[in-house]
Amino acid sequence: MITTIVWDMDGTVLNTLIDLRDSVNYVLRKYNMPEHTIEEYRRYFGSGIRYALECAVVDGTPSETIDEMLPIFKEHYDVHCLDNTCPYDGILDAMKKLKEKGYKMAIVSNKIDSAVKELNEKFFKEYVDVAIGETPGTNRKPAPDMVEQALKELGSSKEESIYIGDSEVDLQTAINSSLPCISVLWGFRDRDYLIEQGATTFAETPEELVQLL
Repeated sequence: MITTIVWDMDGTVLNTLIDLRDSVNYVLRKYNMPEHTIEEYRRYFGSGIRYALECAVVDGTPSETIDEMLPIFKEHYDVHCLDNTCPYDGILDAMKKLKEKGYKMAIVSNKIDSAVKELNEKFFKEYVDVAIGETPGTNRKPAPDMVEQALKELGSSKEESIYIGDSEVDLQTAINSSLPCISVLWGFRDRDYLIEQGATTFAETPEELVQLL
């Protein structure tokens, strides 16, 4: 029986794309590089901010330059991560219902840990007991490290847990963590792409997700 839910953050419980776009574009402007659109960033995000920057910079940008960009992004995003970000329609209601049914919940994300904790405190603290983001020395998803740490903090086993996310990174994270996965279709990837990546179980809406669980 499933007692524990591990959620991805960006594209799953929070629509963060506008604020992420704005912060990366801010960095690109400082380096006189072309900016990108929401649809482009929809493809770039999922494997952490460094990967997104690698996708966004002009071809041939040295790794050292991307190293310089990371703290500029962090400084800007820490200030602006709540400008437009909000939960997807129906997510809070779904979490409320799941909490009332007795589910334990965690969020794991490749976002910077400080932002993950701030956003969880802002939006989900009534429902989500553990929120873990990227920190030095922790392998980012799709490595299982964050999921395993979340389950440890919740006191849950893998046998009673399920992972919910919106991307191919989430699918692989679930596999690496030995958890079943539900792929949501309101996030950063579409159904056809997820099917190509091996997804088999989908939720069109948060209400459908509750029914699946």
